[in-house]
Amino acid sequence: MNQQEIHSIVTTQRRFFFSGKTQSVDTRIAALKNLQCAIQKYEPEINAALRRDLGKSPFESYMCEVGLTLSEISYMLRHIRSFAKEKAVRTPLAQFASRSFQKPSPYGVTLIMSPWNYPFLLTIDPLVDAIAAGNTAVVKPSAYSPATSGIIQKLLSECFDKSYVSVVTGGRAENTCLLNEHFDYIFFTGSQTVGKEVMRRASEHLTPVTLELGGKSPCIVDATADLKLAARRIVFGKFLNCGQTCVAPDYIYCDTKVRDALTSELKLQIRKQFGKHPLSNPNYGNMISEKHFDRVQELIDPEKTIFGGNTDRALLKIEPTLLSPATFDDPVMQEEIFGPLLPIVTFDTLDEAIRKINSMQHPLALYLFSQNRSAARRVMTLCGFGGGCINDTIIHLATSEMGFGGFGESGMGSYHGKDGFLTFSHMKSIVDKKTWIDLPFRYQPYRKSYARLLRRFLK
Repeated sequence: MNQQEIHSIVTTQRRFFFSGKTQSVDTRIAALKNLQCAIQKYEPEINAALRRDLGKSPFESYMCEVGLTLSEISYMLRHIRSFAKEKAVRTPLAQFASRSFQKPSPYGVTLIMSPWNYPFLLTIDPLVDAIAAGNTAVVKPSAYSPATSGIIQKLLSECFDKSYVSVVTGGRAENTCLLNEHFDYIFFTGSQTVGKEVMRRASEHLTPVTLELGGKSPCIVDATADLKLAARRIVFGKFLNCGQTCVAPDYIYCDTKVRDALTSELKLQIRKQFGKHPLSNPNYGNMISEKHFDRVQELIDPEKTIFGGNTDRALLKIEPTLLSPATFDDPVMQEEIFGPLLPIVTFDTLDEAIRKINSMQHPLALYLFSQNRSAARRVMTLCGFGGGCINDTIIHLATSEMGFGGFGESGMGSYHGKDGFLTFSHMKSIVDKKTWIDLPFRYQPYRKSYARLLRRFLK
């Protein structure tokens, strides 16, 4: 798709938005219900596409993509009328007599750029929020997951006229054309490198952005942790989707005293969850491409591999792999892994761990396994991160009741549920001033007799 075609889409959507049709909450509800029905209708095809792109099983596809998307739609349908209402606020005495209120208003024409690791969820979930808030949307799914991009295009084309929601497929050329356009809001999920370019290009039009990025999310395990349970939950969170999860534990940061015991439990859990031969497990996913397979494989240090390490390039599969003893100087610790490698780094004191984490880029997630409530409060208070869990991994994003988003280098802005509605809304602050009275003291010429009254109003 060339620049002229993309420009035509944006122009058509802007014309449709200014018609005012998306301002109707009934229109938004109808759109969400149509989308809900289409997802349910095409669920088998969505699952098949995710299997082709990432090797996901139908169970995992529903648990991590389709089901979460339907849950977000259901949440919005329950709450959209409340979210869209004007919110009255207190009016200061100095503005007597008037009514003050905040009115949620859609931005207009939005751009949603999504990644390949959860290609359905991370495309449709923000779209649900954008539609609920009353916007139109141009959706750009990843070129790395072509099967899922294809079903997304089929599904959305059936649900929406292109003047409301349009899908642009392709790669870098199409991304460049899209970023040349003037959107009213851009929602991007992906790497820091591309996120910086999106923000730079958005700044040319002063377009507000939400950036959902990533980073090296630590998983702290202190000496009080229930190691068996910790290992079970860490293995689930880390190796889900073959480690290609933006909030996966990127590395374990554990107390030196429990490293050996934790390592033993991790090995047991990997075997229990994925079998003795994970590469043959049909429910264990694959890397998205040869490029990503090769990058992750090069990070495997044979001298530090204490479990796993086997690969199958033909299947794009890499075994769940433990690397220990790892240090912050290792190549695997210099970038976000985004694959099934789990380095194990140790600390002697919790204060040491907190200082080290705060000296690094802010991660998208942080996990702590501890039965010491004081330690948990200390870590959650002092460390900077987007979101996280105490005694679990990744589940903090699986709810519409809390916003999900990054912090610092891991992104900006948040979405899910009410936070998602507000992300795609501008809150207009409005004063409705009455005409039957007009207090004179604000007008010139200023009088000394009004000074005391003015101070009383504004103190």
